[in-house]
Formats: sequence, C-alpha cells, structure tokens
Amino acid sequence: TLSPPCMMACSRTCSCILGLSLGTTALFAAGANVVLLFPNWDVTYLLRGLIGKHAKLGTGLWGGGLMMLTALLSSGLALLGALICFITSGAALKDGPFCVFDVSSSNQTQPWKYGYPFKDLHTRNYLYDHSLWNSVCLEPSKAVVWHVSFFSTLLCISVLQILLVVIHFVNSFLGLFCSLCEE
Repeated sequence: TLSPPCMMACSRTCSCILGLSLGTTALFAAGANVVLLFPNWDVTYLLRGLIGKHAKLGTGLWGGGLMMLTALLSSGLALLGALICFITSGAALKDGPFCVFDVSSSNQTQPWKYGYPFKDLHTRNYLYDHSLWNSVCLEPSKAVVWHVSFFSTLLCISVLQILLVVIHFVNSFLGLFCSLCEE
C-alpha cells in the first residue's frame, strides 16, 4: 500500500500531468474553432457572414479553450466549458453544415439559399450517406467534410477534457484527503 507521503507525491505528479493535458486540449479546441470560421481557409465566408451558428458560438474558443485554461483556477468552470462544447458540437453534427443548397423544387424565388439543408432531412442521415456530402451543399466546397472533421474534433476533445476534469476532481479530493492524514 502507498503511504500518505507517497500518495501526495503521486497526487502532485498527477496534477502536473493533468494541468499540461488540460492546457494542451484547450489550445487544440480553440484552434479547431478558429479553423471552423474559415471554411477551406477562405476568409470571405466570415467577412460575408456566411458562417454557421454553431461555429459562430465559438464554444471551442471560450468553452473548450478559455474556460478550460481556467481549470487551474476552477475545475467547475472547466467542466462546464467542456460540457457546453460537447453539447454544441453534438448539435452541430446533428444539424449539419451551414451552406448554400438547392431549393428550386420548393417554389422559392431563388433556386438556392444559405441554411442547414440536412437539419430536416429525416429519411437519410448525412453522416452515414457520403453521397450527400458533395451533392447537397453547393458552397463552400467540401462544406460537409470541413464541418464533420472539425466538429468531430471538438466533440472528441471535449470528451477528453471532461474525463481529465473528472480525474482532476478525484485527484484533488485524494490530495486533500491524504494531506489531512499526514503526520
């Protein structure tokens, strides 16, 4: 069995590793969200306001990024940020990308519009039907690949952050408990 001083050293080592891991994932989450603002590395979509609502929310920046960096100060905020980033990324993957799509069959005045073409598509799931990826979204090119890639990245990062924060909670509790037992 581990004696309290050994557990304290283990707890401190674990805290260092967790801190570095949380900081690294925060930077990756912020970077992934910034990339989502520039589809295909093209700034014109951002300048024209043609970015989807999930990317505009910037949860990778403030939820998975800024709040996660505050984990060193408050694990509760870090957990909240990771959860918000997870929920928003999941909703974004469910709704699909914000893009130009053809609406000529629905008696619209224009043959195309910006929106979420997969949001109300109940008969087929765009995540599994790759034939829809290049046929539904007309602009930006490869909008579905871009959307799925970076929101999946944010989803995975937020799951990792949730696990790291939970481990941090447990580690902090053990560190507190062990420090009370020290002679």
